[in-house]
Amino acid sequence: MAVGWAPEEAGVLVLPTGRSVRGRALRTTVPCAADPDFGLYLSSEAPAVPWPSQWIHWRDFRTPTDPEAARQALLELWRRSADERVGVACPGGRGRTGTALACLAVVDGVPAHTAVAFVRRHYHRGAVETPWQKRYVSRFSKP
Repeated sequence: MAVGWAPEEAGVLVLPTGRSVRGRALRTTVPCAADPDFGLYLSSEAPAVPWPSQWIHWRDFRTPTDPEAARQALLELWRRSADERVGVACPGGRGRTGTALACLAVVDGVPAHTAVAFVRRHYHRGAVETPWQKRYVSRFSKP
């Protein structure tokens, strides 16, 4: 079993506690040689991947269809990030993926009101694309 991603790998967000999560776009190839130990996928339909994964129904430019299921999936992804290589992805790799990464940052200790800026600074400057995605992050709380 692997322990996290190398910080210099494409799409890797290192959280304040040192945990790492790789974000990416589903429509691009996997950006590194190693597969994740677990992946969380945010889209209208579940992608086929050869590693353990979970899928959350989440339409483009929106928030999750089932916010509580998404919350539980994000908390599980954060728990797994302590000792596994985990990834999160949506078709474009920015809006939904950025929103999920910002929520993980909140769980990891980043204040909710600064989590979007944290992800934009350390993952992708266009992460979290809509006002309602920003609001979703601002209302996300630690367990």
